[in-house]
Amino acid sequence: MDIEKAIARLDLARKVRLLTGSALFALHDEPEIGLASLKLSDGPTGVRGAELRGGTIACVLPNATLLAQHWDTALAREVGEVLADEAAAQQVHVVLGPTINLHRTALGGRLFEAYSEDPLLTAAIAAAYVRGLQDKGIAATPKHYVANESETERRTASMVLDEKTLREIYLLPFEIVVEDSSPWAIMAAYNNVNGVPATEHAELVEGVLRGEWGFDGLLMSDWFATKSTAASANGGLDLAMPGPGGPWEDKLVAAVEAGEVAESTINDHVARLLLLASRTGAFGEQRAWPQDLPAPDSTLRREQLRRFAAGGMTVLTNSGVLPLQDDSVALIGRHAIDTVAQGGGSAGVRPPHVISIADGLTSRLGDAVSVVDGVEVRLRYAAPGAGVLTDIRATTFDADGEVLATRDMEIAELAAYGGWAQGATSIEVSGEVVLDEPTRMLIGVRGFGEWTVDVGGKQYATLLAWADGIVEEALLKPPHWTAEVLLSPGDRITARVRGASALVGLITQPVPRSPADAIGAAVRAAREADVAVVVVGLTEEQETEGFDKTTLALPGEQDALVAAVAAAARRTVVVVNAATPVLMPWLDQVDAVLWAGLPGQEAGDAVAAALLGDVEPAGRLVTTFPRADADALNLVPSDGELVYSEGTAIGYRGATNPLFWFGHGLGYTTWEYGTAELSVVDGLVGSVSAEVTNTGDRAGREVVQVYLRPRDEPVRLIGFAVADLAPGGTAHVEVPCDPRVQRVWQDGWHPLTGGEVLIARGLGDVRVTLPADQE
Repeated sequence: MDIEKAIARLDLARKVRLLTGSALFALHDEPEIGLASLKLSDGPTGVRGAELRGGTIACVLPNATLLAQHWDTALAREVGEVLADEAAAQQVHVVLGPTINLHRTALGGRLFEAYSEDPLLTAAIAAAYVRGLQDKGIAATPKHYVANESETERRTASMVLDEKTLREIYLLPFEIVVEDSSPWAIMAAYNNVNGVPATEHAELVEGVLRGEWGFDGLLMSDWFATKSTAASANGGLDLAMPGPGGPWEDKLVAAVEAGEVAESTINDHVARLLLLASRTGAFGEQRAWPQDLPAPDSTLRREQLRRFAAGGMTVLTNSGVLPLQDDSVALIGRHAIDTVAQGGGSAGVRPPHVISIADGLTSRLGDAVSVVDGVEVRLRYAAPGAGVLTDIRATTFDADGEVLATRDMEIAELAAYGGWAQGATSIEVSGEVVLDEPTRMLIGVRGFGEWTVDVGGKQYATLLAWADGIVEEALLKPPHWTAEVLLSPGDRITARVRGASALVGLITQPVPRSPADAIGAAVRAAREADVAVVVVGLTEEQETEGFDKTTLALPGEQDALVAAVAAAARRTVVVVNAATPVLMPWLDQVDAVLWAGLPGQEAGDAVAAALLGDVEPAGRLVTTFPRADADALNLVPSDGELVYSEGTAIGYRGATNPLFWFGHGLGYTTWEYGTAELSVVDGLVGSVSAEVTNTGDRAGREVVQVYLRPRDEPVRLIGFAVADLAPGGTAHVEVPCDPRVQRVWQDGWHPLTGGEVLIARGLGDVRVTLPADQE
């Protein structure tokens, strides 16, 4: 059945019904016209499925910045193909990603989910990712359209920016992705743009997205982002998520009947929905889902994810200590034993495992590694998993106390909102503590509600009150209660909560040591080893959807830990387990810094491979690192408005003396640049050819970066290419340069003229400068 005939068979109510979700991550079916229910899933770094917590086991990929640090579109396409397989394994039609908002300020909490601060690099990586997904029949959903660069007041704030800034910086990634990869869907943002909600911004949707760029796909809202009925329907929004309920459904039917929305507009929305369904195999001839896809913990997937992570890691400094040789190693830090694989929020995925850095390095070096815990890195306690508790179970009850369902769990935490436990009157979570001898432990619960806790027959009770009724607060920053208890082997901890709002979890962990004790143990270990490897970083408390950072400083006493170890050790390597910039007051005291990102499920094996040189950590930074908090742009709205007063001068375009420049990365070899020349096409730089030689004694990957520095405009990246060379090898690297970043907006597009072309290993290491010859 074709789309027009299908629409003609539906009355108004049935058409409108299709334009709001049937559930949190599903759409309504319509058997009469051959439409199956489309399944959607969050998916920037893994296909989570319908459960917010504790759902299907799936691959956890390295985070977006770590993937982007490869500067490699072929790898980005492979990432999309992996995610397409992961989606198909769960019979998911639409993946809600990639995130192509920009790193406007290093204080942004959700930057880990977005690629970079540069529109061209972001767009090139994203377009390849989209092609990888869609070539396998899974829809990609670039998001969040548009100017959604911070999380503070994200549902209400208005981003105020001039048209030049909007066009040249924030719209540009979407423009390139639409033109180069034709995504089948796009997600509209929570925020307003110059006072108009993104979900009803007809100028940006009908005028720019569909009119100028020719986007023929579906525009869906972010979840609960639709703020109106008629205005959003008339403004170009096709799908209001989630459902059931919301501002459309019966209200939209009434708006059509009242003449506020034309029925032809409804037909247009349904047509785009059916086109999406047709493209993904849910309308007309139904797709056959493959049955023989690699498992998330298969040898193939583990090799891919290890390579994705290790190859994107970035060597920030190195006095020659890396790669590690046959040395004894003191591996120090909480992040070494509790390695953070992914950020917080909707991108979170349940992995088959997470390899800690301690396990990864020990598996390679054995007894040459001594592992020492570090200082506390969290303000809030995380839910325990295997190794701390065993036989973890969750049970839901109705109002009469009858069991609704019981599940075994890997971690003692689940979502009561949008998950299998939704609708239960009370929820119980329990687990048996793993101990060899009686030990004083910190036990407790996290999540809003009225709790009772039983530990070895002793009862506790507490009420954790609801804060502001905000979903982000309930899921990502739940309150907690703890008590110090003497536990014995075999003791079972059972907690039951009534009125659970969003997240339910147990807390079971050793009683925290004082920072002085932790640092003292680390210093003693460092003195006895040939090299100290200190692992520091951020957690999902800082790198998360829903909240921004207030500082770039490492949490807790991690800076003091590094400084103390560096003063005691013969040589010190710092591994940073974080996706976004941190302050490094100890930088001059250490011998090397490896930027490891959030490496996904194979984290420890990937870090070991990078430290030992099995895989060259050839990544280049995708964000400019500020020297101080004051150097990061503001992201707190004033009176509901966030003014992008810096204009187009974000990131490296406005930086003067950063800690590390955009594009920086040393790898494990050295490079010499020879002759270079550029070709000019219609007055613009069409391509650059550069002679590059690997002058080191190891094979390596070089990222040749080409920038344009116009006379009266900020510098900007216009092209890049990668080259893999053996020691002593030379190549002439051809770098195509994109004309869409060689123009300015002044009541329309105009080409940039004059200036210089910079051929560089990052803006802090320019190797060749040529006149642009554009006049």
